[in-house]
Amino acid sequence: MASHSHDHDHAHGETEPVTDRIHENSWSANLEKPQYEDDLSLLKRHAIEAVEHTASGHHVNLVTHEAHDHPEGFLYDTLDERFSDEEVHWEYIEQCGCGGHVVRVHVE
Repeated sequence: MASHSHDHDHAHGETEPVTDRIHENSWSANLEKPQYEDDLSLLKRHAIEAVEHTASGHHVNLVTHEAHDHPEGFLYDTLDERFSDEEVHWEYIEQCGCGGHVVRVHVE
């Protein structure tokens, strides 16, 4: 797959994408970094990108920042809006010891 640096140019300048490749395995996306604490829209965008970069038959654990509380309040609707027509399912796993939350997204 060809990679083009302009594919990841975003309005956030210094913010790196959560991933830059398709994951052919199950993996975790770290959305707990300080950049996500004050930027819920960035967290949502990177969560969607993480799911888009997960190959069929695998899952991604979205580990969200504690500042946004339980992901049911902000992430479930975002996932539903983006992936409503696709074979993508999610489940809440747990709250981490550090205060963040884990949502496992299965890509069929």
